Amino acid sequence: MTTLYVGNLSWGTTEQDLRAAFTAIAEVLGCRVVLDRETGRSRGFGFVEVSDREQAARAISALDGAELDGRRIVVNEARAPREREGENRSRRY
Repeated sequence: MTTLYVGNLSWGTTEQDLRAAFTAIAEVLGCRVVLDRETGRSRGFGFVEVSDREQAARAISALDGAELDGRRIVVNEARAPREREGENRSRRY
């Protein structure tokens, strides 16, 4: 499985919209649009999981820079989250 980052999403893009855009190109195992915890509104990016690297490469080639809901989206392979040095993740401000 390979996870793709999808950026520059329209505030109105839903998970169903994202899935539909990628299903035509790759086998989609899962997808999500990241929402703001406080407002419940889209943060303008999301993630799509595809079955393998070959399909991921095909999706990146076809959709990076493509228009979705009136915006040119950015698609690339997601990077693993990393801890920032000295950051206490359990502390909230």
